[in-house]
Amino acid sequence: MNAPVKPPADSAADEVLYEVSDGVATLTINRPAKMNTISVPMLRRLSELLLQANADKDVRAVVLTAVGRAFCAGLDLVDATAGDGIGSQNQARAVSVDIDLRNSPPTVLHHMDKPTICALNGSAAGYGMDTALGCDIRIMAESAKMAPAFVKRGVVPESGGTWILPRLIGWEKAAEIVFTGRTLSAHECVELGLASKVVPDAELASAAKALAKEIADNAPLAVQSAKRLMRMGLNETFNDHVHHVYLQFLQLVRTDDFREGLVSFLEKRAPDFKGR
Repeated sequence: MNAPVKPPADSAADEVLYEVSDGVATLTINRPAKMNTISVPMLRRLSELLLQANADKDVRAVVLTAVGRAFCAGLDLVDATAGDGIGSQNQARAVSVDIDLRNSPPTVLHHMDKPTICALNGSAAGYGMDTALGCDIRIMAESAKMAPAFVKRGVVPESGGTWILPRLIGWEKAAEIVFTGRTLSAHECVELGLASKVVPDAELASAAKALAKEIADNAPLAVQSAKRLMRMGLNETFNDHVHHVYLQFLQLVRTDDFREGLVSFLEKRAPDFKGR
């Protein structure tokens, strides 16, 4: 059974819901009547909330999920073919050549220091798949799928997929997925390395929350530093990278959390990290 469907969004603010609990921010795409296909207000709201979560000192991990039968079915093809919405001819003629992508969801996701988990409740197609791949970790419900149908629609993975896929699973497998546009089941995604695990549909929310809480219980400054260094390492030589790691290490050993980590280990108790 998929997550319960919440009332359809009736305003831009309702298209992405936001909640913080136990150090975990949960962002929920809420356009179920449209299969959570993207709209301009949704993209704007998603970026705003991701930036909010990244800046909130009380947030230590982020879960991105959705309600309804799909995680995100990509572009709203009905609106696009009708001449409205993203991807329509009317919108294409109005797009500026100097569009600023710095605050678009894929870019914001890539630069976030807080760990991100995508809980895929249903199909992730096109933009939805790129968004899921932009998160650090993916957990999929058994009924969920990834549908890289870009070339079947006459476009390319426009939101980071061509950058992320080869780095996740290698050139050959990435090429097969992108060039064929073949839909992948949840278990195929795990086998390929596109998701960490598959859980029964009814257990998706609790599994994502449990993983996020496990991350949130660790020293947040260390977790966020590790993520930054992993991201930097994608484009650095080994010698440059270990230099940056050492500089970050020197900063972390001066923190209260480092001392709490040592003391709690010696006292054989769970640490109480404060993020300072």
